[in-house]
Amino acid sequence: MAEIFSVKITEIINQLNLEVLYSPENLDELIVTDNDCNRPGLQLMGFYEYFNAERIQICGNMEFAYLATLDEKTRFSRIDALFATKIPMFVVARGHELYPEMLDIAKKYNVPVVRTQDSTTAFIAALIGYLNVELAPRITRHGVLIEVYGEGILIVGESGVGKSETAIELVKRGHRLVADDAVEIRKTSNRTLVGQSPDNIRHFLELRGIGIINTRRLFGMGAVKVSEKIDLIVELEPWDSTKIYDRMGVDNEYTTILGVKIPSLTIPIKPGRNLAVILEVAAMNNRHKKMGYNAAAELLHNLGLELDQKESVKNWDTF
Repeated sequence: MAEIFSVKITEIINQLNLEVLYSPENLDELIVTDNDCNRPGLQLMGFYEYFNAERIQICGNMEFAYLATLDEKTRFSRIDALFATKIPMFVVARGHELYPEMLDIAKKYNVPVVRTQDSTTAFIAALIGYLNVELAPRITRHGVLIEVYGEGILIVGESGVGKSETAIELVKRGHRLVADDAVEIRKTSNRTLVGQSPDNIRHFLELRGIGIINTRRLFGMGAVKVSEKIDLIVELEPWDSTKIYDRMGVDNEYTTILGVKIPSLTIPIKPGRNLAVILEVAAMNNRHKKMGYNAAAELLHNLGLELDQKESVKNWDTF
């Protein structure tokens, strides 16, 4: 069964700079597990079929305009019915003033009530964006994640193959380190993976023979980044003279992580090969392919040949 992640209500309040109108005593214990939210217009009219009480509820102009049409008794019963479902948090958008009974009902059911000056649409977009990251399915992989020319490259390979050494050379060349040794990968959408470092080892990098270094302190803030989308996976492996390596780039290789296919390359290591330069070229070539240009296809076309592309997929899914 997939692990269910959660985020504390207090973290949402702090992250989105919300004004707390009512805070129950157990606020620090309240969590959200659903990365969606709801505008309870239908619920305020009494319709609760398919209603998900685990979602944060947001009221804006439309909901308050409807509540204004109700008599006091009906309005009380509708709001009471909504809060009775034990929603995780009630958000008032556009800085609306609460009806007096709202706070009384919130205290009755211990439901946090907060307010934002943002428009309802803008707040929902910010909230869902934040929850998508915090509640995203995730796994941790051994490797190095570095941003090269705006492309997030996940470098993998067996221990001691030279991943960190390659990363430090790329940092020296002006690129940015995201994570070393352990990369936490989150699925933020059906097509996007975002990688970052665990908090306790962020910005640290291990170089055999030297030890642990702090990349941010040694090279400055411009040498590091907190998170980055994964655009390409590069596997480093010792050169095997019995193995045939792709010299044209005709075949497309992908690695599947959490159900998302990411382009991947296998680069053999041999004395004299400048891996930093090779990865820079790999990053630029990957961007070219995303923009629709394929050098191998152009060369074969110039030679009067047809491009017979093949696709292979490696599956890293364990989630």
